[in-house]
Amino acid sequence: MPDRPEIVCICGSTRFVDEMSAANRDLTFAGVIVVAPGVFVRAEDREAGESITDEQKTALDALHLSKIDLADRVLVVNPGGYIGESTSREIAYARATGKPISFTDPS
Repeated sequence: MPDRPEIVCICGSTRFVDEMSAANRDLTFAGVIVVAPGVFVRAEDREAGESITDEQKTALDALHLSKIDLADRVLVVNPGGYIGESTSREIAYARATGKPISFTDPS
């Protein structure tokens, strides 16, 4: 038995905030430590004039790779099999570092 709970990093498009939240809740109730994106800028937020700068996006992307480093495994939230550019990069990083990866939907 491990000396700490399993740590899972949730990856996926931030357009799936509701699905990520549900996965986070389910994993947490299962006794898992969850690390996940902390900033969600949706299309409707951008239309309302809320956005992040390119510098902020770059910093958030780097921070998320560090979250993958902390995790024992990665869960990709990909409704309908959707995997975008950032998520593809995160999957490649997780594979390169030897992290087990699972998906919520077949891709």
